[in-house]
Amino acid sequence: MSYETVLLRNVGVAGSQTLATYRARGGYQAAQKALTTMSIDDVVEEVKRANLRGRGGAGFPAGVKWTFLPKDRTVTYLCVNADESEPPTFSNRVLMEHDPHQLIEGIIIAGYATRATVAYIYMRAEFTEQFHILQKAIDEAYAANLLGKNILGGDYSLDCYIHRGGGAYVCGEETGLIESLEGKRGWPRIKPPFPAIEGLFRKPTVVNNVETLCNVPHIIERGADWFLGIGPEGSSGPKLFCVSGPVMRPGCYEWSMDITLRDLIEDKRFGGGMLPGRKVKAVFPGGISMGIVTGDELDMKMDFSDPGKYGLLGLGTAAAVVIDDSFDIRSVIRNVARFFSHESCGQCTQCREGTTWMYKMSDRLEAGLGRREDLDLLTEVSGNMGMMPGMSICGLSDGAAFAIKTIIKKFRGELEGYVGTENLDAVRIALEVVN
Repeated sequence: MSYETVLLRNVGVAGSQTLATYRARGGYQAAQKALTTMSIDDVVEEVKRANLRGRGGAGFPAGVKWTFLPKDRTVTYLCVNADESEPPTFSNRVLMEHDPHQLIEGIIIAGYATRATVAYIYMRAEFTEQFHILQKAIDEAYAANLLGKNILGGDYSLDCYIHRGGGAYVCGEETGLIESLEGKRGWPRIKPPFPAIEGLFRKPTVVNNVETLCNVPHIIERGADWFLGIGPEGSSGPKLFCVSGPVMRPGCYEWSMDITLRDLIEDKRFGGGMLPGRKVKAVFPGGISMGIVTGDELDMKMDFSDPGKYGLLGLGTAAAVVIDDSFDIRSVIRNVARFFSHESCGQCTQCREGTTWMYKMSDRLEAGLGRREDLDLLTEVSGNMGMMPGMSICGLSDGAAFAIKTIIKKFRGELEGYVGTENLDAVRIALEVVN
């Protein structure tokens, strides 16, 4: 396999965080091209033709999203989703930490294409170091007339600000992000209206993920045909993948989306294989909310379509969480249920109550007090939480449901081995302690 590094090309280069280094390596040429030689419609059409699908998890085409804005709008806001709350996803963090000007260039071009006059970067509060790096880069961009009034001597003006969030998972959803950005409790809005019509401060708004925007300068500089030539049809362009768990080389890697999960874990250029004595038991390929695959399903392609063939919700954030064969699957299901129960905003009854009960049952399972019917109840609850039109305000319940029900479906045999008559002694001991 061969591949030209694009998004991570400046990582490891001395001074990669500075404007001087970024420009010396060809930075801001795409912005110059877009703002001085292309019309707004030209930029939108090029990104649309490239079929740049959102890298934040939903995979919706960015260029199409930009066309949803009303033609007669007078104010447009651009919100950059840098919340990155999906465990354990860290590709956006790597981009902001090592190549902040790539993001700023993407913001400038996207702002120009959407006629935005103000851009807000909604950054996860825990990204302390990244905040200071990105703010310094923004200051450099202002000083070089890349942000502010009459950018590059033209008619387009754009102000850019960083807003630090409060660390809520649900603020990764675009309307939850907008609510938090407005200074209110960060929970999703009922839709419609959608942000393109009524978003930040009730004005037309575009929300794009960090990695999505970092692709934009390369599309403008090299063209949509170049972008479409990378990876499989429908899943074009460079993509960042995270690998974590008991592998030799956990980290963030870049490749096209024709890579398989097995290559991501075992290839020496990526995960490098399992630690000595460990075997793959299971993997969450796209963050925990997309669901789980077994160690026998590693030939799945990491694109936007193949995960569905393995019973997953989607590609998600392409963050592979590897679990080895020494790990108790009961602990996995409890940790997942605990996370979603804690992060549910509580607006939707089936999500608020469903995640709570899933956590209680999984906690009982891990403690050795589970019943066989708990597995059926967990399957029933997760099956009724999401994936029905109008049932949830956001996708958190869908993610929680897929995570739990795929674990039960694919590891039912192991889970059944922990429940039933064999736990009677544990129940008796627990009752004696209570009494």
